[in-house]
Amino acid sequence: MKFSSLGLTAELQQAIDSCGYDQMTPVQQQAIVPARRGKDLLVNAQTGTGKTAAFALPILQQMLDKPKDRLPGNTRAVILTPTRELAEQLADTISGYAQFTSLSIVALYGGVKMGGQKAKLKEGVDMIIATPGRLLEHLSLKHISLANVEFSVLDEADRMLDMGFITDVQTLLAETAQDRQTMLFSATTSPAVNELSHKILRNHQEIKVDAINTTAETVEHVIYPVEEARKVELFQKLLTEQNWFQVLVFTSTKDQADRLMAGLKAAKIPAGVCHGDKRQGARRRAIADFKSAKLQVLIATEVAARGLDIRDLDCVVNFNLPYLPEDYVHRIGRTGRAGKSGQAISLVSREEEQTVSRIEHLIGARIRRIFKPGFEVSNRESLLKSLSKRPRQGRGNKASASQISLQKANKSKAKNKSSGKKASKK
Repeated sequence: MKFSSLGLTAELQQAIDSCGYDQMTPVQQQAIVPARRGKDLLVNAQTGTGKTAAFALPILQQMLDKPKDRLPGNTRAVILTPTRELAEQLADTISGYAQFTSLSIVALYGGVKMGGQKAKLKEGVDMIIATPGRLLEHLSLKHISLANVEFSVLDEADRMLDMGFITDVQTLLAETAQDRQTMLFSATTSPAVNELSHKILRNHQEIKVDAINTTAETVEHVIYPVEEARKVELFQKLLTEQNWFQVLVFTSTKDQADRLMAGLKAAKIPAGVCHGDKRQGARRRAIADFKSAKLQVLIATEVAARGLDIRDLDCVVNFNLPYLPEDYVHRIGRTGRAGKSGQAISLVSREEEQTVSRIEHLIGARIRRIFKPGFEVSNRESLLKSLSKRPRQGRGNKASASQISLQKANKSKAKNKSSGKKASKK
């Protein structure tokens, strides 16, 4: 189904053409029409399936259908998202959709001074894309009123719940008009997401694009078993052998990210790192340099898992597996996007094998193992198998002196205990 069949305004269609869009993705086919009619939606769709256009285009179209003057310190639409990186990315993407219109779009997030944001809000804006914390700050300082909000979107709602933003979200939505249209988008589903949907949506329509909590079919999953201490070495070898032009690497901790960065720097491999200890400006530069191909490797912790939109990214590497299997889905959502093929490669130590089992259970498939010569590691199954083959006591095997002494001591205790019981009965 083509975008041209939607009958959007000429300005929006021109923007879609300039973005190179032609055919709609499944989530766009199912969500755009009911959203354009003002229906509340609960949408379960994986990262990289085109969901930004699925909620942004209907909102922009409705605002163009019913144009209104901007009111100082007011907005017509609010899109809430969990991270600064994602807020910035959404603002860039949606501004591209609105580039031939007069609609104004502002991103609000922490890590930068509030003065510039305050000035834009004072003039009045059509759409705000914000992290909950920063929008609450502006609200408390009376830089913005949400009383005239007609459209609200919770993007990455499951992630906002994980990060503890639920109270902030509910506080913000309580400030908006009761007859607003609300759409909730989530990459995964859970009882908490369902409970939230029933609290904030009215007579909503539920849309499930893919099997819930699964990954895109275009992604090939591969595991390399390796000792934890040799992961840096293996990654460098794969980087050379596979000739990866650009690769995004996820670590579970900042220390792991810094350790990998140090190894790549020593090998003179152009790389950048993006984690919570880095200043916002440094993180933005690293992401920009990676997008412009100045860096071959970008190392990121979970903070960037949903805030990156890099086209034609062929490979994502899990240097360490995430604690939550759902985060594996979020991480590898950076590749295999919009129907294109991609690879999700995980370097897995023996300590992480139980996490692999949980991930396989979640995605409903066994992940292929590749054993790299020179990096062999004994897995849990072989360890248990070797233990089971050890000779047992009492089957023709001579026990050690210490074992015999222990057995005699136990028999003596049991005999004394039995004698004591008989004496008490008498």
